Amino acid sequence: MLVRDAMSTLVLTIGPAHTLRQAARLMSARRIGAAVVHDPDTCGLGILTERDILDALGAGLDPDTETASTHTTTDVVFASPAWTLQEAAEAMTHGGFRHLIVLDGDGPVGIVSVRDIIRCWAPVRRTAASLNA
Repeated sequence: MLVRDAMSTLVLTIGPAHTLRQAARLMSARRIGAAVVHDPDTCGLGILTERDILDALGAGLDPDTETASTHTTTDVVFASPAWTLQEAAEAMTHGGFRHLIVLDGDGPVGIVSVRDIIRCWAPVRRTAASLNA
């Protein structure tokens, strides 16, 4: 199975000036754990995750004044829609993260998460277990 089969094509893209509270509201409303941060003036594409927001709050930072740009991961590993789920899982494990921005051509076409991969693999494993019983 490929990344294109598992990825979410609903990509939340925010700007670097969004506050953490604004980002959290948007992510919560869409029930997603990451947003693509598009900053054409600096790094281009980065990712802001729920973990980044939690870390900032845990450090006592103000979510109404802290901006996405300060907490965005810019050293991002991007996936291709043609990657296998195994390749995506290995990249996540090696990098210690739970989301990959999926790029095709000029920009992001999706995000794949650990949850997406598990959702795809779980039925296969259940079927294989049933066959072995």
